[in-house]
Amino acid sequence: MIDGCLALEGGAFRGLYTQGFLDALMLNDINLSCVAGISAGALSGVNYVSGQIGRSGRINLTYRHNSSYVGLKALLHSHSPLDISFLIEERGIIKEKLDEERFYRPQQRFVAVTTNELTGETVYFEKGKCQDILKAVQASATMPIISPPVMIDGVPHFDGGCSCNFPYQWAMDQGYRKILVIRTRELSYRKEVKESKLSLRMYQKYPAFARKLADRDSIYNQDCDDVERLHNEGRLLLLAPSEPVTVTRLEKDMEKLGDLYWLGYQDCLDRLEEIKSYLFS
Repeated sequence: MIDGCLALEGGAFRGLYTQGFLDALMLNDINLSCVAGISAGALSGVNYVSGQIGRSGRINLTYRHNSSYVGLKALLHSHSPLDISFLIEERGIIKEKLDEERFYRPQQRFVAVTTNELTGETVYFEKGKCQDILKAVQASATMPIISPPVMIDGVPHFDGGCSCNFPYQWAMDQGYRKILVIRTRELSYRKEVKESKLSLRMYQKYPAFARKLADRDSIYNQDCDDVERLHNEGRLLLLAPSEPVTVTRLEKDMEKLGDLYWLGYQDCLDRLEEIKSYLFS
């Protein structure tokens, strides 16, 4: 176990890039002592901590067109076109079960990042320090606008990406000196800044949360600039797709999804010596 933290961005089905990257890390015996993930990053991080190489990619590629996961049955079950509980609860459908014995071992920390709908604040739920870490993972990947919030201890929570794009600051605050940040967009990618008036209308009862959503584009771009600056200063190692990512959040094209997984896998191998040098220097 290497003393360090993986900080994983979200991005729904763009998370297949992260899943390929993490599988390559595991195949090369690079196991960091802490994982902090947002949305798809949290879902990917679960399987990294459980040590199940390929499980994340296999599940997403196998069940992408299962309507209980994405589609009509998901809408009927969870009132959302994307039902994250399909992955968390496993409902007897997913054949490859989570290795809970390994996942819950105390030797490796795992953190799922959510956003509190009442306050708009970022919340970091840690395995072993909260009642149900998998419920927190579900909340971390629950997108606003299209989905209802996930209730945790009576408090509604949404996607961690509503308030935090890369959980590197948490890792730094925890004292980690070796931090790998994995993006799901190429380094040059920035969002076109536009205020979301829909967010302000839908969540007017929760103004702090509504404002976070309305300003997400500009916050994302600033976070991208900050994490790139910290990489240049040597305070973390930033890893991102080597090619422009055209996969959408709810991508249907299986070829594109498979290609993105293998891009993450190959990008990791291409930068493996750089990663080792950073971690062991």
